[in-house]
Amino acid sequence: MRSFKSMYVVALATITLASCGSVKSITDKAVPTMDTNVSISQKKGEIGEAQFNHWAHADLVADTIPGMSLDKAYKFLEGKKGVTVVVGVIDSGIDIEHEDLKDVLWTNTKEIAGNGIDDDNNGYVDDIHGWNFLGGNGDAAPEQLEITRIVAKLNPRFEGKTIENISEADKADFKKYQEYLEAYKASSSRHFQTLARMEQIGENFAAVKKHLGKETLTLEDLQGINTEDQTLKTQVNDLMGLFGRGLDEDAYLEYYETQKNNKNYDFNFDGRAIVGDNPEDINDTKYGNGFVIGDKESESHGTHVSGIILATRNNNKGLNGVANNAKLLVVRAVPDGDERDKDVALAIRYAVDNGAKVINMSFGKSFSPNKEWVLDAIKYAAQHDVLLVHAAGNDSKNIDVKDNWPNDSEDKINEISDNVITIGALSPDFNENLPATFSNYGKLNVDVFAPGVQIYSTIPKDEYAKYSGTSMASPEVAGIATLVRSYYPQLSASQVKHVIMNSGVKVNLQVLIPGEKGEKAAFINLSKAGSIANAYNALLLADKMVN
Repeated sequence: MRSFKSMYVVALATITLASCGSVKSITDKAVPTMDTNVSISQKKGEIGEAQFNHWAHADLVADTIPGMSLDKAYKFLEGKKGVTVVVGVIDSGIDIEHEDLKDVLWTNTKEIAGNGIDDDNNGYVDDIHGWNFLGGNGDAAPEQLEITRIVAKLNPRFEGKTIENISEADKADFKKYQEYLEAYKASSSRHFQTLARMEQIGENFAAVKKHLGKETLTLEDLQGINTEDQTLKTQVNDLMGLFGRGLDEDAYLEYYETQKNNKNYDFNFDGRAIVGDNPEDINDTKYGNGFVIGDKESESHGTHVSGIILATRNNNKGLNGVANNAKLLVVRAVPDGDERDKDVALAIRYAVDNGAKVINMSFGKSFSPNKEWVLDAIKYAAQHDVLLVHAAGNDSKNIDVKDNWPNDSEDKINEISDNVITIGALSPDFNENLPATFSNYGKLNVDVFAPGVQIYSTIPKDEYAKYSGTSMASPEVAGIATLVRSYYPQLSASQVKHVIMNSGVKVNLQVLIPGEKGEKAAFINLSKAGSIANAYNALLLADKMVN
């Protein structure tokens, strides 16, 4: 990641707005476009650490940083009153006790905490601040990847067989199995290589400690060994390299345990044992609990995402969330592995049924065996006027070509509804490096880009950190959507989506295409809107539509 002291190539520009016209019906009104092109006059500048912590909120013109003009947006909102918007965050565990989140929690006032009764008869007992579809009370919720689950399910039929052993009726399934198996091997190879490497290092520690007759090793111990045994010499040199990087046996053991406990590629692991449901039955809904925090030691992702959207503003603590007038409804459905289609579908429905008008979904995967459940849930959200904001993914790939689920299109062309907005990630560098190197992109399947590199936000236990990912870009846009829905509640979910897309800042830059080894394209061709999401412009466009 780039240092906060790095130089930025920036633009001095003016953004002009096209006339929006006047239309009588807000409900049926089409969203007009805005002229948000910037004319570039380059200059160089530096920013300090404090400003860099909040670079996503900066204004390209005033601050020479490609942020979302949030401070400018709040100046525009001065004197205006908004309504409270419930924001559903479907993610891992969220520390609802965090100093910057505890004051913005959604509370189910129809439920009596701790009485073990479903007071509001919604099917969920003691769902005070949301629901946990992963089961357990503080467990880290490990899971397999979806490709692992698919291959594990097919292994009893096809493992070890060749096409000559397969009946004619099973040949189509066997061909798909071979494709899945290759995908599994490609995905898992690095993990198993790392695990083998960790095991080798463990053997090195054991051999050198036996040679010295010591229970622990120091760098000085290693440097003092003089041997003609080539195997031992190789082991010593290997460990010296480890110590030379500032690591020791404790650090090695901690990392090794993490690798051993990674169930992503374990065919035999049952990630639903703790949950107790049938993950292949969408009608089996009586599972989970109200424990939405999860494991504070390992599940920081959801806490970080939530803070970006709605960390309490102006409380002199870590950061200001993008949105005010917002309440956080927590839905825990994303494990340490790939989320289940069933959990995602029910999580969307739960958030919709409990009043969320914006739902952030910072997760995704390449395989979705029950995608029809999720597509039905997306349609359900559309019927209830709920906007879904989804991270585009971190695989440096064109998702107009490669699969990335959930998606609002089965064929990557025709959308099933108009209430999903998919977000790519930006870096702070207003030059060819503007798209984050890891971000997915696509002229049809990514709608707009937003800041997603080194984003400062909440993590468990009242702490803060910088994370990178489209997981961070998505909540930036969810925050903008929440602002628009708060101050302009007349606008539908579809209109808010297009307000954000039609008001983004367009820049005339040739940029490096993520994952394409130096190949360039016009930034406007990496997403449908071809722009950077901008809070100020979105509010201005919404205001012109309403007034």
